[in-house]
Amino acid sequence: MKKVYLDNASTTAIRPEVVQEMTKIMMNDFGNPSSTHSFGRNAKTIVELSRKNIAKYLNCSAQEIIFTSGGTEANNWILRSAVEDLKVQRIITSKIEHHAVLYTVLALQSDYDIEIDYVAINPDGSIDLTHLSNLLSQEKKTIVSLMHVNNEIGVILDIDRVSVICKQYNALFHSDTVQSVGKTEIDLQKNAVDFIVASAHKFHGPKGVGFAFVRKNSGLQPLLFGGEQEKGLRAGTEAVHQVAGMAKALAISYENLETDRQYMLDLKMYLINQLQNYFPNFRIVGKKEDFYNIINIILPFSEDKTSMLLFSLDMKGIAVSRGSACQSGSIKPSHVLKEILSETDLKLPNLRISFSHYNTKEDIDLLIETLKTI
Repeated sequence: MKKVYLDNASTTAIRPEVVQEMTKIMMNDFGNPSSTHSFGRNAKTIVELSRKNIAKYLNCSAQEIIFTSGGTEANNWILRSAVEDLKVQRIITSKIEHHAVLYTVLALQSDYDIEIDYVAINPDGSIDLTHLSNLLSQEKKTIVSLMHVNNEIGVILDIDRVSVICKQYNALFHSDTVQSVGKTEIDLQKNAVDFIVASAHKFHGPKGVGFAFVRKNSGLQPLLFGGEQEKGLRAGTEAVHQVAGMAKALAISYENLETDRQYMLDLKMYLINQLQNYFPNFRIVGKKEDFYNIINIILPFSEDKTSMLLFSLDMKGIAVSRGSACQSGSIKPSHVLKEILSETDLKLPNLRISFSHYNTKEDIDLLIETLKTI
């Protein structure tokens, strides 16, 4: 049975070149980067070259890249330090953020009794920027936390515009860019965002490693205490092979960005055309023009198909999801869809389909054929 993987917003296959790079480092460069002997110096050089390479693609200083275990840790660190150390009194976010932001915000509200404001969501899932401006007009030390590309519906935030709005009101701006780093251009010289985060496994790198961009002189303090690694901001021996694998994956992703983006956009349009042919009453959650590798659809099936849909597809070797993999075991409807769909629509079968350059039109044909049998 041919297996079809269409869940790339959850994680991606590691590129063979990345596996080779990591294997070579694990075999030959096993020194601790904090050691002063040659083994340690070699490992340190790999870490710092990786940092420079990542910074190059984001057009920022290497000193502003801090390695973490991934986006979740980075989001927790930035938001907690903003409250504890930068004396932020209010967080503005949205109810369609990833739980790594939403649950952190709730924990901070409980621990510090800070104010939380949720910006309004438009019917297509986009952020109401007029409401954001209105919220920011209330003078309080504020951090705005809004994701760049929504991981469930692919809606894109205009982070350039939001960073201008935040600057206008002297608010800090943090964006969860886990779904967009490696898949679209982000120029941190042109953009005034203060903090962004990334996870390597979203752009064909290894799991368990990521980074935060922390703009110079931000005043953030560490979440973890111990050694002086990562400029004293993130204690713990760096995972040299993972850091190098992440840098390699990011470099390949950006070098192939235009080609891969057009290829995946073509796949998405092919899927939409096939759905229109065979399931003319299907609907897209959000807009067709949202992010090129994610589409969330409501299928014109009866409610009783909802619970078994993913299982039926999995039995045929097809991997898709109903939303974030972090909550895929839950029987509750997605918190994102809950904000933008009616109670009736929430009960209907929906799928999140997300592509990579490894997918083909044959994969989509197999998905359509299987859906026809359901």
